[in-house]
Amino acid sequence: MSERLDTIDESADSSAGQESGGAHHASRGVGLTSAEVAARVAAGQVNDVPPRSSRSVGEIVRANVFTRINAIIGVLFVIIMIVGPIQDGLFGGVIVANILIGIFQEVRAKRTLDELAIVGETRPSVRRDGEVVEISPSEVVLGDVIELGPGDKIVVDGQAVFTDNLEVDESLLTGEADPVVKEPGDPVMSGSFVVAGGGAFAATRVGKDAYAAQLAEEAKRFTLVNSELRQGISTILKYVTYVIIPAGIALIISQLAINDGDLPEAVRRMVAGLVPMVPEGLVLLTSIAFAVGVVRLGRKQCLVQELPAIEGLARVDTVCLDKTGTLTEASMDVETVHRLGDAPADIDVDAVLGALGSADERPNASLQAIIDRYPAPAGWSVVGGAPFSSARKWSGATVRTAAGGTETWLLGAPDVLLPAGHASLAEVDEYGAKGLRVLLLARCSAELDALLAEPATATAAATPVALVVIKQRIRPEASETLRYFADQGVDTKVISGDNALSVGAVARGLELPGAEHPVDARGLPDGAREPDRLADEVEGNTIFGRVGPQQKRDMVHALQSRGHTVAMTGDGVNDVLALKDADIAVAMGSGSPASRGVAQIVLLNNSFATLPSVVAEGRRVIGNIERVANLFLTKTVYGALLAIIVVFAQTPYPFLPRHLTLIGSLTIGIPAFFLALAPNKERAKSNFVGRVLRFAIPAGSLAAVATTVSYLMARSVYDDNLEAETSIACLTLFLVALWALAIISRPYTWWRVLLVGTMALSFATVLTVPFLQDFFQISLVGTQAPWTAVGVAVVAGVTLEVFWYVLRRRARSEESAAGTSAGEKLGAAA
Repeated sequence: MSERLDTIDESADSSAGQESGGAHHASRGVGLTSAEVAARVAAGQVNDVPPRSSRSVGEIVRANVFTRINAIIGVLFVIIMIVGPIQDGLFGGVIVANILIGIFQEVRAKRTLDELAIVGETRPSVRRDGEVVEISPSEVVLGDVIELGPGDKIVVDGQAVFTDNLEVDESLLTGEADPVVKEPGDPVMSGSFVVAGGGAFAATRVGKDAYAAQLAEEAKRFTLVNSELRQGISTILKYVTYVIIPAGIALIISQLAINDGDLPEAVRRMVAGLVPMVPEGLVLLTSIAFAVGVVRLGRKQCLVQELPAIEGLARVDTVCLDKTGTLTEASMDVETVHRLGDAPADIDVDAVLGALGSADERPNASLQAIIDRYPAPAGWSVVGGAPFSSARKWSGATVRTAAGGTETWLLGAPDVLLPAGHASLAEVDEYGAKGLRVLLLARCSAELDALLAEPATATAAATPVALVVIKQRIRPEASETLRYFADQGVDTKVISGDNALSVGAVARGLELPGAEHPVDARGLPDGAREPDRLADEVEGNTIFGRVGPQQKRDMVHALQSRGHTVAMTGDGVNDVLALKDADIAVAMGSGSPASRGVAQIVLLNNSFATLPSVVAEGRRVIGNIERVANLFLTKTVYGALLAIIVVFAQTPYPFLPRHLTLIGSLTIGIPAFFLALAPNKERAKSNFVGRVLRFAIPAGSLAAVATTVSYLMARSVYDDNLEAETSIACLTLFLVALWALAIISRPYTWWRVLLVGTMALSFATVLTVPFLQDFFQISLVGTQAPWTAVGVAVVAGVTLEVFWYVLRRRARSEESAAGTSAGEKLGAAA
């Protein structure tokens, strides 16, 4: 292609010159010179919009400092600092620590993301000083001549200056799935990608002026949109805010009346009533869990381009795999070339294959295997070529032989180039049943241009000559990875463009259930006209061959229409449409730039075995956030109920802010940090808010009722000794909250038992050490009231155990019913 570009540099120069104020190349065939590049960089005509893999440090600081939670706690802290004492402002220190920890963890994750993004970024090939060099997208300048090949992303807007059967998919921009054929002079838009052919274009709009850059402003990569977890937490915080304002007003009025107009004391009690309503650590721990997940996956060469992908993959129940590059390695080997019996004996098959290999500058894996086996023959030359297209399933070339004759040859899928029932198809099926890929080499009686205009006519024009049998290398880690998904209850669908029998044979070698019944996708219902029938077929089967790019997308839609959360893996341009529409898209690092560009997760080490780590990390993050959310919202519930009870009972609020800071730290804050980062293998489920509230409401209600009973009992015993009454209330609330922590910490491990025990010992230390008693203004008086408080807490704890048992039993019943229903659907579909 490079030689051909020499003849069209004048048009590239003209296009670039019009856009850049008339600059013109001094020589032909060199692209821009170094001096011209430097001048355009100085003039700001550079593509200075690098891909955003993470937020800036400033954005991270602002996101951690300026939050709804910090605003509420900050106002309460300022109020308490005005009325004193400083012990009641301890909750402010918790917020400062939260901010610092959050910033540290996110900056750490940012560095990991940025380093990985550089490794995985698309690097366009640009002509400079007469040579083709790869540069970063941010280094492209106005007027650069950029070469294109199959799978390349178009990184800036431009105008085609040379095309070689160039077909561009603009579906990510326009929504139209059909490739667009580009001719010299046609515009090309950033954000599109090449599906077939090659060419070159001159950059006419770069940086923020480029089309894709304008779209990127609306969809930055480091985002938490479409995250059920974050949306659920935001919903909770919104309603907490609505409750806090009227609760604060009611508390200050009631406490002023009870304390005979003592404003400082009323304010302290009011702040104490509001602080437990705020789940101050929940947002922090969510950010930390995501950030730690990014760092852990980064160490395994897994680039998370969108953070919700960690959460999304944890919720996935169906994984769609492309065979080539996922289950099998991208590289292949020619096993044998089987000349067909009726092929003319004078045809030099080796030379033809060598010539076809030299016709494509960007060979796919199959053609690369042929190139490795058959070198370009001496004396042969390529007159014209048609690169491989996933849509038509063949490539071709017109070659001039050493004898001077001109011939046109096709290389592609036998079941596409041969009519149905052809005798050679039986041989193809025999090879396919062994897991081998088979290509047909055929002489063509028609011109390539005519075939490209009407691809369906290739069958009639093709005369079969030989079958090229290619051996695929199964990834050694594929079998173990598939077993992992099966053990985790995740369905696997293999969706490939290859022959269905060949795909089925590979799947059987990996012991994948359903591999005995591969489906030829050409017989599937049309997704646009019969979506329900297509959904039945896709749900009821596992292995699909001869799937076109649009069909892959339709099959993803069909699964989603049945309520499945779908992950799609792929590495080629034929996977891009399905990757874009899947809930989670996973691309291989060695895959096409287009597939990497639309994926949320890129496996930079090209190891399919990394996927279980991603799933496990997602489950750890989501499961642990839900676990600690139970604790934080339990505090919110008992804080709100205690405020309501106190207002209606017209009694002094039983706590000072320091008391609830102590209890919250020992039963929620400190344990939550450990629990949020612990292993967790449960698959994430939907309805996050509903499940959390099922535990938090009864747990918080029991804590509030038990605390109120002990407090009122203590008031009758201690005769208005508020400090003694507060101590009894603290003891009851701590014991019930500790019991809730013990439940949430299950299943027990040695460190979880140690964690709960350490929290209990810490509170006991506060009750027994004089300095701590004075600092926290808490001490137990007598024995009757404390033991009564313990008894009340035990009753509340046992009741909570009953609630927990019922909840778990109901959850198991729902899961069992869902599994039975899914099984019935699959049986009916089969």
